[in-house]
Amino acid sequence: MVSPSDVIDTAIATGQRKVGLSTRSHGRLAVSAFLAGCFIALGGVLSLVVGFGFPSVTAVNPAMQKLLSGAMFPIGLILVVMLGAELFTGNNALLVPAYMRRHYTAMDVAVNWTLVYLGNFAGAIAFTYFMVYCCGLSSSAPYHDSIIAIAEAKVFMPWGVVLLKGIGANWCVCLAVWLAMSSRSVTGKMLGCWLPVMAFVALGYEHSIANMFFIPLGMLEGASVGVGEAVWRNLVPATIGNIIGGAVMVGMLHYYVHFRRQNDSETSR
Repeated sequence: MVSPSDVIDTAIATGQRKVGLSTRSHGRLAVSAFLAGCFIALGGVLSLVVGFGFPSVTAVNPAMQKLLSGAMFPIGLILVVMLGAELFTGNNALLVPAYMRRHYTAMDVAVNWTLVYLGNFAGAIAFTYFMVYCCGLSSSAPYHDSIIAIAEAKVFMPWGVVLLKGIGANWCVCLAVWLAMSSRSVTGKMLGCWLPVMAFVALGYEHSIANMFFIPLGMLEGASVGVGEAVWRNLVPATIGNIIGGAVMVGMLHYYVHFRRQNDSETSR
């Protein structure tokens, strides 16, 4: 296991590398962000197929559907972490420690988050359309009705509730990233990703990149949701909540608690 202080050092180095991608290697950043969107959408469709594939069981055991969906969804973050893809929600936390050390500016952070967010959106939409909708994975029962209900529920929740659920989702996701950085083994990294992400899915929190799969797929299958409604009523509050949950609840607070303060005196010499 890597100590919490060493994890902060790793996050600082990782943040510098990620900002370097967004300032000097736009092509690599675009591909990495696109892939991350695909990976999260892959987790989304797996959670849909498995979680809603046993209606007779889950009808009398409602927690079972949440557990099954939660157990499947983490494959997306596992692929992101293990293969080095660029995920907006993970970067919400990973860029904060190096920013607090003044290795780059707030504008550098904003540029990275914006480019990665757009790349994730492109990847999630492409995977949703070509690898799910065109393949007919959600066209039959019980998946057709389930994805419509999911999309409509996400969009018509109160704005403030989506924001709070966005905080919860990315708090869990970024804790998963932190746990993965705490392990030196492949198994440990995968398990670190799996547990907190399973928790946020089972609890029904709102992850902006995952919703770039769930809501568009529901719309393709006939959900009564407009593009403007999807953006304003879900993606906007979920994204704001995700930034708070990742940047503040993980990146900032863990930096404050675990950064080695003796480094301050060494830096000032």
